[in-house]
Amino acid sequence: MRNDIQPYERSFTSKEAAEEAGIATPTVRKYGQILERNGYEFLKDGDRRIFVQSDIEALVALRDTGKPLDETAKDLANQQQERIEGSNGTDISIRDTYDNFPQDPNQLNEIISFLASEIAATREMNVQVLNDMNQLKTQISRLKQDHHDISSNIGNSTQKTQAKIEKLAEQQKIHYETLLQQEKQKSEYLQKEIQNLREEQKKEWRSQNEFNKRLEEVIQKPKEKWDWLFSLFRK
Repeated sequence: MRNDIQPYERSFTSKEAAEEAGIATPTVRKYGQILERNGYEFLKDGDRRIFVQSDIEALVALRDTGKPLDETAKDLANQQQERIEGSNGTDISIRDTYDNFPQDPNQLNEIISFLASEIAATREMNVQVLNDMNQLKTQISRLKQDHHDISSNIGNSTQKTQAKIEKLAEQQKIHYETLLQQEKQKSEYLQKEIQNLREEQKKEWRSQNEFNKRLEEVIQKPKEKWDWLFSLFRK
């Protein structure tokens, strides 16, 4: 287990570690797997890695290495192991706070007053944080409602527009069919008129032919009559 971490040392998420190391978040996961494969240890919250400053330095070392990643990762794991072993051999002395605790009641009252003020300030801060969180929740709820309203309006507008388009298309279709029917009727009427004109023309031609024949007959009869008369005189 790691004991090379300083008390109150800042921890980083994968995303924060990526920003600190100047690499992408997927690259942080990749480097973490390579380091663990070679014996490097991370703090874990379940399956999630927690990074500290020394881990970020290891990520930077992998980023900037000119050697194979596994080789560099193995060196980093060995360095970490040396730090852990060095920490195990160091005695940590704990200061006896009881001996240094003030005995003067006035000092005790000052400390208690200070602590009470800090607690009150902390409570006030907590109340403010809660109020801010409630306001944020309210804003988020309003934003969700606005998003829902906008989505509904867009959906309704789209449906209305589609309905108008379909109605216009139907009207256009009816208008086109009406024009087509009118043109068809006009064409049929013209065909009939042309046919009637042809029939009338044929009748006129027949009448004219009949008239010409009768006229020719009329002309031919007097000629025959005069020819007969002249024949008598010739004899």
